[in-house]
Amino acid sequence: MALPETVRVKLSSEAAESIALTPVVVQELPIRDLVEYMLGVAGKDEARIRELLRRGGLVSGASRFRWAGWEAEVEGIRDLLATFPDPDPTRAFTAANCIRATLRGGRQPIEITREAGQRKGLFQRETFWDTLLRTITAGAARYEDYAYRVRADRYVRELLPAEISELRAASALLRYTTLQEQVRTLAFTHAELHVTREP
Repeated sequence: MALPETVRVKLSSEAAESIALTPVVVQELPIRDLVEYMLGVAGKDEARIRELLRRGGLVSGASRFRWAGWEAEVEGIRDLLATFPDPDPTRAFTAANCIRATLRGGRQPIEITREAGQRKGLFQRETFWDTLLRTITAGAARYEDYAYRVRADRYVRELLPAEISELRAASALLRYTTLQEQVRTLAFTHAELHVTREP
């Protein structure tokens, strides 16, 4: 069966527990949007995408999607997947397009969006984001893959002990006290960076 333009999807929260009831929302979702959610789970694997469409269910983040499954044509899936970006290890890290950094290596990742990192206090000349990107670009960030969930290329940069100390010292530049505390006290050894592509 050819791919439809839209799919009637029941959307609910996967975070719901047995006692809490969350409403189920029914909506017509463009097939491209539904497949984009699948890419975050399956990558550009035609067989896995076809199986997900046949099964009629997907969990993405805290959301559960359900629909009436069907046997999709391989050609239609292939044509649709061709419209999505492919990983490109030749792409150089572009600091200006970095939208999120995750400090990893400890028990808990530290998520820092560009917006949160760029917030500036009164009389503050530099932001935490400035310090972070200066640290990242002092070495080579390694290309990992394309993250379909955030529509960005993913890079990893191992951090030296002196660089970790510099980021800890710069944590006071963050406006959110929770983030300040996380950067100052939680363990991390490397940064994972999401970089969008030019339109």
